[in-house]
Amino acid sequence: MFRFLFKKEERVKSLIYEYMDTLKLSQASFAEAIGHCLGGECRENLDFLIQQTHKFESKADDIREEIKAMMYGKALIPDSRGDVMGLLEAVDNIPHLFERVLYMIQTQKLDIPDFLVLDIRELVRISLECCDLVFKQMTALFEKQQSIRSLVATIDTNESHCDHIERRIITRIFDSHLDPFLKLQVKDLVVQIGEISDQADRVSRRINIISMKRRV
Repeated sequence: MFRFLFKKEERVKSLIYEYMDTLKLSQASFAEAIGHCLGGECRENLDFLIQQTHKFESKADDIREEIKAMMYGKALIPDSRGDVMGLLEAVDNIPHLFERVLYMIQTQKLDIPDFLVLDIRELVRISLECCDLVFKQMTALFEKQQSIRSLVATIDTNESHCDHIERRIITRIFDSHLDPFLKLQVKDLVVQIGEISDQADRVSRRINIISMKRRV
């Protein structure tokens, strides 16, 4: 019986890694799409890259449901089930933000003003770095490594930097001579991009709490 449960736990862990790999593919599609838009090629391949981002996000949802079915089939002890499922649901909000940003650009046919490109590029870069660190943190959690707390601090620092960049961009938007309606559109886009690092920070703190509970 214990051997059977061990095999189920290993299968859950394998699925979690597959889930993270799929989210990384969604992130890569998002990064490529944003790169096109910030490079002045927003209409080229944007629809395809949005479809790719959605495809990987949808596949991750399917994997998460499989994990849920296995875990509630007694693959893990009850306390672990709630922690892990809560963590995966929190992580799942990140690819939803990728989609939301891309859909805003697509449906509103937004062109990023040239004077904002460098700042937004930096905001995206650091936000995605936060996501990369969260994936490292999740690996550290499931492999019972000791690097979780240092990663929390790095993600928190990056998230604060993103907040600073976001405020700077919004100030520049409303100090500009852009059309008032475009100002609101671009501001909303920037806020949504900024939410990526915010969500990564929330996930990071959740991982840290799970890790601390294990040590009690």
